[in-house]
Amino acid sequence: MAIQVAVIGSGREHEQRAEQVGRLLAERGCTVVTGGLGEVMAAAARGAKSAGGTTIGILPGESRAEANKWVDHVVVTGIGHARNLAVAASGDAVIAVGGSWGTLAEIGFASRLGRRVVVLEPGWEVAGVARAATPEEAVDAALADFG
Repeated sequence: MAIQVAVIGSGREHEQRAEQVGRLLAERGCTVVTGGLGEVMAAAARGAKSAGGTTIGILPGESRAEANKWVDHVVVTGIGHARNLAVAASGDAVIAVGGSWGTLAEIGFASRLGRRVVVLEPGWEVAGVARAATPEEAVDAALADFG
């Protein structure tokens, strides 16, 4: 079974690094899980697809049509922000790229669930959560437990 890594976050200014993260994960054989919408989520999925990877989008709404065009498998939840738990739980590891309050919630959920969480700088500073300076470092740290 492929390792699934959730890439979480938001902010147009973080899209280039999110795309790199998605591409690097796909190159290492990982499935990329996101919230399925725009900005960081779309960029990570786009990066994964550029490397021939597989993507999953876990949507807050009730329509598959809300997913960005780089999502292969769409999960429609209809539960709004509560879907953040599903995103965090679906990753064997989690990489945060930018983001706001929803990203912080996902970091908290993932940490509570025992997932390895890596924040790509700049980003949230949370005690006990690893930080990485580059997309390469973020992917290496996220996958460190998987050999």
